[in-house]
Amino acid sequence: MLSDVESVVSESTFPMNFSVLRNPYLLLTATALMWGGNAVAGKLAVDHVSPFLLTFLRWVFACLIILPFAVPHLRKDWPLIKQNLLYLFLLGASGFAIFNNLMYLALNHTSAINVAIEQASMPLIVFVLNYILYKTHVTAFQILGFLITLVGVAITATRGNLFDLAGQSLNFGDVTMLFAIMVYGSYSVFLRRKPEIHLWSFICVLGLSALCTTIPFLIYEIANNQLLMPDLQGWGVVLYAAMFPSIVSQLFWVIGLSIIGSNRGGLFINLVPIFGAILAVIILGEKFQTYHAVGMVLVLGGIALAQRTASKKTVSD
Repeated sequence: MLSDVESVVSESTFPMNFSVLRNPYLLLTATALMWGGNAVAGKLAVDHVSPFLLTFLRWVFACLIILPFAVPHLRKDWPLIKQNLLYLFLLGASGFAIFNNLMYLALNHTSAINVAIEQASMPLIVFVLNYILYKTHVTAFQILGFLITLVGVAITATRGNLFDLAGQSLNFGDVTMLFAIMVYGSYSVFLRRKPEIHLWSFICVLGLSALCTTIPFLIYEIANNQLLMPDLQGWGVVLYAAMFPSIVSQLFWVIGLSIIGSNRGGLFINLVPIFGAILAVIILGEKFQTYHAVGMVLVLGGIALAQRTASKKTVSD
């Protein structure tokens, strides 16, 4: 998902001799594809591995992959890491563990298309939290964009029955996903205080924090007889989540942003619900309904309106 992590990308860290790593548009598009695929992977995990175990195993494997690359940088960055350990732990707990726990749980009760579209509202959650916490300047168009996006999410969550809210109960999965979005939105906002440590150190510390945070959730599944050990398909989902959304996408995102900047690169986040919906139709066989189309247009349109006016203001300033 969207994070404002920007680190210095050096050729000693990433093999920039590969032409694919010199094309920011390909990198950022691939990132959006992997993030959209995470929702589909979570849906494929249903009845094949329990959601909290999925998050736990995801970070077990991810940390094992990351550690060999991170150890040299962890030693160098340790003074800053130690100074900001609680802050970094909370980032990992919220953005890497709780968000994924809630999303995978939500996918047990709602469609991957719904999750993908609802997830697209993340930038507007960040916008609201930035205003509340840091009093960032907002324009009338940004407020309008937020309201349009909010309507789009509501239409998706209510399956197109927006005007019959009193006569229906919201789906548990959609409500859970909205909570997940708020958690990740908070994570994204507080990233602005990230200490200047190497990207490998950052991902490793947050990954280990996520691993620790997931243990109580795993104990809850065991205590309530909800633990479901992965079968072959479940292991496939675990390995996909550990490798691509957890590691490769983060690296691609940072490299892409370092080349073209966060203002231009951030727009690629709008591809996540599109890829998520397409993959859900192709892989899961989910039906793309009219209310999905309306919700997606409103969500993406509201975000585009808010981002466009924000970009104009930045230029004029």
